[in-house]
Amino acid sequence: MPKLDEGALWVRATMPYTISFEESKKLSPEIRKILLSFPQVTIVADEHGRPDDGTDSTGFFNCEYYVGLKPYDEWTGPIDSKPKLIAAVQEKLAVFPGVIFNYTQPAQDAVDEASTGLKSSLAVKVFGPDLKRLESIAENIKGIIAKVPGITDITIVRELGHPSLDVKVDRQKVARYGLDVATINNIISAAVGGTAATQVIQGEREFDLVVRMDERYRNNPDAIGRLLVTTPAGQRLPLSTFATLSVGQGPSFVYREGAQRYIGVQYSVTGRDLGSAVAEAREAVSKAIPPPTGYEFQWGGEYSDFLAARTQMAFIIPLTLLLIFFIIFGLYGNLKYPLMIAISVLVTEVEGGLIALWLSGTNLSVSSGLGFIALFGVSVQTGVIFISHANKLRLAGATIEFATREAALVRIRPILITALVACVGLMPAAFSHAIGSDSQRPFALVVVGGLLSRIALSIFLLPVLYRWASKTGDRLEV
Repeated sequence: MPKLDEGALWVRATMPYTISFEESKKLSPEIRKILLSFPQVTIVADEHGRPDDGTDSTGFFNCEYYVGLKPYDEWTGPIDSKPKLIAAVQEKLAVFPGVIFNYTQPAQDAVDEASTGLKSSLAVKVFGPDLKRLESIAENIKGIIAKVPGITDITIVRELGHPSLDVKVDRQKVARYGLDVATINNIISAAVGGTAATQVIQGEREFDLVVRMDERYRNNPDAIGRLLVTTPAGQRLPLSTFATLSVGQGPSFVYREGAQRYIGVQYSVTGRDLGSAVAEAREAVSKAIPPPTGYEFQWGGEYSDFLAARTQMAFIIPLTLLLIFFIIFGLYGNLKYPLMIAISVLVTEVEGGLIALWLSGTNLSVSSGLGFIALFGVSVQTGVIFISHANKLRLAGATIEFATREAALVRIRPILITALVACVGLMPAAFSHAIGSDSQRPFALVVVGGLLSRIALSIFLLPVLYRWASKTGDRLEV
């Protein structure tokens, strides 16, 4: 589908995953001040962290900004388009090292998240069981698709990097002293996470009273290792005797879909059509990184929508042409006139629609494809007007030459009216560049360009085809 300009920006600031709330809340207003400093901006509202309803599993590292914009005709100065504004904003926001900024639109952001489950309209999802292996594969994919022309804004949805306490229990020592692993785990859990010792009642409310180590001790692996463990023989030995404690890098987030873990590689396509860019990236990845056993690559987002739309259009357009052909065949009772109309339509209208898209720099899309379907119906109607009148004259006794010439002269006015009504009616949409016109303009351009070429060419082409194909003794229906 063509990109719909919403007249606003949605800016996402991704800070380091381990940043605290105290530090991230200092950056949020500073970024908002920079966004408000642009004269094209009317309002900035920010969302920091995750929503209260828990529908977005993010952290304090994530801050999103709604940026309202003035109407484009009120913009003055060197920044006169949204791409230039984004470039200028990014230049100013570069003063925040380690913060990644992404730019999209409010409604588009919601649609992208619903489509991919991530913060991008295009993503490669790598499914598999091991998080470290997933991240390694994602790094390789990022390096490969970065070399494909048109693939930009590549980011990996990091899942590892959160500091965590790693505890490796020596099962032989635990068994030698008559203990079990559950006992060791319970001691660590009570010391670090806390355990309920009793309950506190305040009026009608009841709370657990949790007891745990002081913060300065539970944040220190050495202090945790000095906790005393009582064995069944009455010995009191430090926890480090039974387990090795260290600080490692654990998962910050674990993304799942279909009960499987996955990591996402987000990217965009600019300066090139989506289909060929992603197809080339898929081919490069499949050659360089065959999916290991138990792992799977899934190319989703707008690309999967593109594949679904292409499949549907490949079915709908031939079916539409076939139905139109059978309707005309039922009208005239032979194949000659349906084929004649089909040839004249394909020769005179498709080129006009494609030329209109090319001159306006508009990509072929679902919207323009629907425009071609609508164009077939109107163009067929103009052909039926001419052929039916020519057949009527021949049934009245006129010769083929006279009927062809007379039908071309007499029916030019209804043919022009039929085509120009749709053409003129869609011209405002074809030349509109206002907010919301992105989806309707390709449709209107195809119809307007196709009907103009149809008017210019079919007036001459269809009579020639009719005169060439008509024979004495034809079955004539009007």
